[in-house]
This record gives sequence, C-alpha cells and structure tokens, in this order.
Amino acid sequence: MPIKVITFDLDNTLWDVEPVIIRAEQAQYQWLKIHRPRVNKQLTLENLRDFKNDFYRQNPRLHHQISELRIASLTAIQISVGYSPKEAEVGAVLAFEQFMALRHQVEFYEQALDILEELDQNYTLGALTNGNADIHKMDAGGYFDFSYSAEQVNASKPHPAMFEAALKTCNVEADEVIHVGDNPEHDVFGAQQVGMHCIWMNSDNVVWPGGQPADEEINQLCELPKAINRIDRRNS
Repeated sequence: MPIKVITFDLDNTLWDVEPVIIRAEQAQYQWLKIHRPRVNKQLTLENLRDFKNDFYRQNPRLHHQISELRIASLTAIQISVGYSPKEAEVGAVLAFEQFMALRHQVEFYEQALDILEELDQNYTLGALTNGNADIHKMDAGGYFDFSYSAEQVNASKPHPAMFEAALKTCNVEADEVIHVGDNPEHDVFGAQQVGMHCIWMNSDNVVWPGGQPADEEINQLCELPKAINRIDRRNS
C-alpha cells in the first residue's frame, strides 16, 4: 500500500531543543527577577530546574501535562519563599508566558522547511510530540495538517495513544504511515508497536542502542525524501 501520511516528532527531529529551553528558562527567570525578587534572591536558575524536576517526580498526575507541571511548580516555588497563593498563581502564569514565547522561537535544522514544503505536495503531514511546542505557532505550521501532543492525549510516546489518534484522524492503516523521530524508544518503538513504518533521525550519529531497528536511518533531513521513497517502494 502506498505511503499516505508522514508524522514527525518535533524536538531534536526538526530542531535542536536544548538551546531553545535554555533561552526560554532564562526569560522566565528574568521575569521572576523583576516581579518576584524573593525567588531569585534565594534560588538560582539551576535551583529552579531542580525544583521542577523534584516536583515532576512527586506529581505523577502531571507527567504528561508539561505546561501544567511548569505552572504548578512555579506556583509552589513562589509560595515556598513567602508569596501568597494568589500572588504565586498569577506570577506562575505570567512567568510561564515568558517561557512559552521563547519556546516557539526555534531554529529549524538546515533544509527542514524546504523538505517539509516538498513533502507537503504529496503527503498528509502531522506532528506527534511529547513536548509543549505548538507547530502551528511556527513558520512550518502551514505544512502540517494535524498535530497531537502528550498533553492532548494525556499519554507520552511510546504509549500508542498519540499514534492511534493520528491513524484515526487520517483514516488510514498503520502501514500507510511513516513516523520520523530521534528517540529510539519514544519514536521508533512507539511507531513499531502500532504497525507504522519509522525513520530514525540520528543527527548525532550514535550507535543504534538495540532492539528492532527503524526501517530507515538518516543523519540529516535532506536525506529524508529518499528514505521515504525507499520505504514507499518496498511497501507498494
């Protein structure tokens, strides 16, 4: 059966996420420095990250709700240094807005937009992400027909919920879909377990960690159209 749909992971598949998060957290910290100075007098940016990570471990209900987790941890940390619950709640929302503004200022990998434009001519494109970036708030948004996040389905890849949502949305069989992602567990195994084809975006050129390998492996997005064509030929 011919390939009809290409789904993409976002972070570290279409862009490098680490510098994005660093800038976003710095913007958030700067807002707190001005508007909630008690936080910054007692805690460094690294302390804030550690607090969020501890909050994550202590609140499994929020494990798939990344935005809610960040807001809740920002609220808790303000209360811990003496702000009222009301001040903390308002401050958390406003600080998080600073974070999200920078979260969507990404630098796409070389040729990413050109490749997406090319693929958009022949395939339905979708985004499947465990993060809280919204592809429709970026330059590439116009190429994507749908997107799902862990927050929307309340489950993170490799859980099948996001992949199954894509299949239902597109009304296609799993072997008519290729998923492209960087994470061997979240993306490759996640796609495999529902019967999708998968392409491993191995931009760091690391050794495959084990388990059933992806249908194709690429190191740069410029290699993606040929990898898709090879799968399509084998599938037809």
